[in-house]
Amino acid sequence: MGQQVKVGIVGCGAISAQYLDTIARLPNLRLIAVADLDPARAKAVADAYPQVRALTVDELLADAHVEVVLNLTIPAAHAEVALRAIAAGKDVYGEKPLAASTAEAAGVLDAAQAAGVRVGCAPDTVLGTGTQTARWVIDGGLIGTPIAATATMVTPGHERWHPNPDFYYVAGGGPLLDMGPYYLSSLITLLGPVVSVIGAASHRRSERTIGSGARVGEIIPVEIDTHVSGVLTHACGVLSTLVMSFDAVATRSANIEVHGTKASLVVPDPNTFGGDVLMRGLGETQWQVVEAKAGYRTGRRGYGLAELAGGAPPRASGRLAYHVLDVMESLLASAKSGQATTVTSTCERPAVVPLTDG
Repeated sequence: MGQQVKVGIVGCGAISAQYLDTIARLPNLRLIAVADLDPARAKAVADAYPQVRALTVDELLADAHVEVVLNLTIPAAHAEVALRAIAAGKDVYGEKPLAASTAEAAGVLDAAQAAGVRVGCAPDTVLGTGTQTARWVIDGGLIGTPIAATATMVTPGHERWHPNPDFYYVAGGGPLLDMGPYYLSSLITLLGPVVSVIGAASHRRSERTIGSGARVGEIIPVEIDTHVSGVLTHACGVLSTLVMSFDAVATRSANIEVHGTKASLVVPDPNTFGGDVLMRGLGETQWQVVEAKAGYRTGRRGYGLAELAGGAPPRASGRLAYHVLDVMESLLASAKSGQATTVTSTCERPAVVPLTDG
């Protein structure tokens, strides 16, 4: 993926462990500094990686040796940290979402363009063999003309396992904003950008009970809708039906299905890099596993960062992340108004990842 690039991480929470593992094994990335509002967390990372320095956020952003900032802060801080890194002349790769709103996200992209730096954003799970092999099948015409797709994420709620789930149930949370980026990034990678949406949303419970950790049994309020459904119209004409729920117990639906005139396709969980792609042709009675044909075989969180560092246009780009955020905001606006909503942004359909072992 090109010349070695020096990385600084802002935010050393739970997700950072996955990035740390990936950075350590990819030759074009070198972690040199970490920072966190809790200095102890940054120190713990530095102690585990002797060549890494624990700095304050200000020190890391001012460090001339840091070439790209990996922004793993909470969503509410994504735009602030990204803008500060851009002002310091550094490329930025962030966890999803790109920002807390499309207004903030637009500011990040505009600042990056003016500064001549690049922005990438998770999820990069779509770069694995799961979504990429499904894309290879679609591009090869094996399902015929795509007609429709479905995307389904159902869980009874994160409060059952998360010790501090409050943020999932206030503005900025909910199943769509939390898990939607994985499913929408996959749908857009498979079928291209979305031009309009129509949605509906509800919540049937005003309270949730924390099921684990030090606060077990504590009641928290629910301030947002916890079940969101919608129909997305892609620019290519395909209709995707989306269901994102923190209310339902379980489902037997596939995470993603794509239906064409010649065959139907089951796409694995977009929150993971791999998994079997299944195809069933017209007139056939059995689903067949499609051999991996595209994507990073050993992909892990951080491969989007490696693409950004490699110099080529990253597939997990800021423009794609902005469009995903715009689709989600438009869907929630449609659910509130009861009317179809035009999605004003667009993006390039990311190029296929060739089948790659590394």
